[in-house]
Amino acid sequence: MIFLCHHLDEGLKTEYLVIKDPTTLWKNLKEIYDHQETIILLKARYDWLHLHLQDFKSVSEYNSAMFKITSQLKLCGENITDKNVLEKTYFTFHANNKLRQQQYRERGFQKYTELI
Repeated sequence: MIFLCHHLDEGLKTEYLVIKDPTTLWKNLKEIYDHQETIILLKARYDWLHLHLQDFKSVSEYNSAMFKITSQLKLCGENITDKNVLEKTYFTFHANNKLRQQQYRERGFQKYTELI
């Protein structure tokens, strides 16, 4: 119980100060936050659909956003493979870089980290 209370937000600590049973505390917190996975999943899917390489100033910024979104999707049970990430990246190349996209595809990268 001490471990659970130690990691609670200050506002929640005062709200659940009188609860001594860890099971009761867990059930109450689950009721409040159990829907968070659905919210995270919806936002991550939206971000995935609207992720474009050309919207970032650098590949590093794009890479960071890509890892954040894929981590959220995986947390919610989505199956995101390196092939999915590679295709997403190729697909989002700017129209002026279609030749570069084709060259990268021909190189046959198997992992997103190889491409980056």
